[in-house]
Order: sequence, then C-alpha cells, then structure tokens
Amino acid sequence: MEQREPPKSRLKSEMESDRISNLPSDVIEQILSHLPMREAVRTSVLSSNWRYKWAMLRHLVFDDRCVSTQKHITFVDIVDHVLLGHIGPIHKFRLSHRGRPANWDIDFWILHLSRNSIKELILEIWGEYHYRIPSYLFSCQNMIHLELLRCVLKPPPTFKGFRNLKSLVISHVILGQDVFQSLIACCPLLERLTLIEFDFAHLKIDAPNLQFLVVEGDFWDLIFENTLNLIDVCVSMDTDVGQIWGCDSSSNLVKFMVHLPHIQRLQIQGFFLKSLAVGALSAKLPKPCLYLKFLSIRVDFNDPVEILTVLCLLRSSPAVQELEISVNPAFEELELSGDQERQAALSEVNSLYGNWICPFSQLRFVKISNVSNVKAQLDFIRFLLLNSPVLEKIIVKPAYADDSWEQVKQLLRLGRASVHSEIIFLDPSFELWQLR
Repeated sequence: MEQREPPKSRLKSEMESDRISNLPSDVIEQILSHLPMREAVRTSVLSSNWRYKWAMLRHLVFDDRCVSTQKHITFVDIVDHVLLGHIGPIHKFRLSHRGRPANWDIDFWILHLSRNSIKELILEIWGEYHYRIPSYLFSCQNMIHLELLRCVLKPPPTFKGFRNLKSLVISHVILGQDVFQSLIACCPLLERLTLIEFDFAHLKIDAPNLQFLVVEGDFWDLIFENTLNLIDVCVSMDTDVGQIWGCDSSSNLVKFMVHLPHIQRLQIQGFFLKSLAVGALSAKLPKPCLYLKFLSIRVDFNDPVEILTVLCLLRSSPAVQELEISVNPAFEELELSGDQERQAALSEVNSLYGNWICPFSQLRFVKISNVSNVKAQLDFIRFLLLNSPVLEKIIVKPAYADDSWEQVKQLLRLGRASVHSEIIFLDPSFELWQLR
C-alpha cells in the first residue's frame, strides 16, 4: 500500500499562505503607503508581525479618506493617534482635509514634525481663514519639499533660509514681497518654484539653481535675476495690465527672454503675452532660443502687436517641435485706423507672411483651440502649414459648433509644405488635454 506523505506543520502552512508578510520591508511600506491612513493603521490587527508596521511608515498622508465611520472618532483623533504612536523618522507629511482642524491641533502636529527630520511637508488648508505658520516650522533644515495652501507666512527674524529646500509651492498664501524675495534668496538649492495667487504686484526672482517655474496671479511685472538655469517656465497673468509693465521703449519680450538662455519649455498664458508685447520689437530676438522645443501661448489675434510678438518668438526658436496656440476671444474689435503702432505691426505681420525665409524645420505637432472664422486666425494657420516641412499633425478645435463646417472646408483648401501632415478637427466640447 502506498504510504501517505506526513501532513505539513501548521507553522509551515501558515508561512506559505502568508506571502505578503514575507515580502521585503520596503515593499510592504510601499503597499501600506497606497492605503488610506485609517486602513493602514487597521492592519495592526492582522497578526503580531503586523502590529507595528504602520507605525514605521515614513510617508504619512491625512486627507478626506481618513475620516472614520465611527462618529466618536474624529479626524484629529486619527492624526494624534498616528503621530504619537509613530516609530522612527517621518520623511513626508501631507495634510489636506476639508473639515479644517483647529489651529492649535495643526500647531501641535507641526511641532512634532519639526522634531522628526521632516523632508516633505504639504499643508493644504481649506476653509474661510488662512492658517498662520508657526515659528518652529522654520527650524526644519532637512526639508526638501514645502507646499503651502491658504497659509500666512512670516518667518522669524532669526530665520536664515532652508538650506536643503529644492521644491517650493506657494498657493493663495499671504506673504509680503520682501518676505518672498528673502525666502527665495535664502534657499540656495531651490530647483522648482510654483507661485499661485499672491498679494504683491512686483515679482522678482533671484534663484541661480532654479530650473522649473510656475507663476499664476494678478501681478504687474516679473523680473528675473540669476535665473540662467531655467528650462521650464509657465507664466499666467490674470489681469490685462497693458502698458503698466515697462515704462521705456525697450522690448519686454527681449528683457524677459534674455534671462532664459537654456529654456526648453515655455508657456505664456492669460494676459502675459500682452505685457511681453510692450516696447519696440525687431523681427528676431538678439539671441536665439536654441533649446526651446515646446511653446504654448494664449494669443489675441485681434491685436497685430501680439501676433508680431509670437512671430518674433517663433523666428528665434529654430528647435521648436510642438506648438500650442489658444485663441484669446476678443469681446470687441480693435480700431486700427487711429493706432499707428498697431497699423505698423499689421503691416509687418503681412510682410513676414509674404517673405518668410526661415521655415519651422523641426515643428511636428500643432494644437490650436478656440478658432473662429476670423481672417487673422486662418492666415496664421495657413502660414504654419506653408512653412513646416516636417509637420505631422495639426489639431484644430473651433470656438463654436456653428462655424465648424465652414472652417473644415477652408482649412482643407490650404496648401501644406509637408505632404504627410494631417489636419484633425475636434468637436468644440472636446478638451485638448485629453489628447496628452
């Protein structure tokens, strides 16, 4: 008779069935980090091996997913329990809860973090009132990334900067212009800066290691100093300040681009192009943008000065491969009869269209949104098609559905320098970001 194999021991059987517990500790931490913090803490009841695994997580995220189903356990209770029971360093802490904890609770949490070598701190404060950052946050010298939403930022007099900070995001934060400039100047390693909706009109950025910059807000002017390493810049101006930015006859575009010799990606949104268009402008920039490959611009085609500014930038960017144009809808047509500057600009635009000698030799993809049956817009599209020999695709999204078929017929009749280029016509309700 064939003998049966002896049964496996219970311990061996359990070890084989519990494969997760035998994973490397860094893999387990990665798994727990993708769970809501409330669920990560609950893994402590799985077994004795799991009792303290949540307490050694180095990345802590407290958001709306941390809300307990038990009414007697509050969001503050959960954060307190995790921080007080935590073992080891905390490298990342993110707070984003719509139910706005009390200021003294947030103060206590930041005090605790300042004693735990925090490297990444994200405070997203929701509600009517801004949260005043406590002084002990400025002692966190190991911090690499700081992100603040709806806070009040006023460093103590003894603050000498974050010597290791590489990334800073400031959104809807109350701070003075002098505080901002001092903060940037005292972060020597800063590489990424995002500034959204601030309270001062004159923005000056002095950051020799800065590579990525996003600025969105209601400001008057933007001044660069020691920013030669910038490679990715996005600037959006909320308000049309017109002639306010720049009081002399020199070109604002030239003054802006001279500080960006290594720029690779540039986005000019809102009314910022109108400000760059102020001042005397030549056909090309004094120094070409040799590394610029992606360009996104919001243009008012009703203003020939803006069109001329775009053409100047394009003529100075021989390496551009991708171009995005968003048409800024004009509510009323500009009267050019009494405006010598715009009449001269229109004449120059027409001259460039007729005598173009520098084709876009690298341009492959073009996206144009909010297009209408306006001659200036169609002339610009025709100009791109005729001077882009390697163009592969041009995507056009009309502003209104009523004009779509007429635009299709007109665009299909336009000549093209690239025999392989295709024109994709989108429904007006389609979002261009869905193509990315």
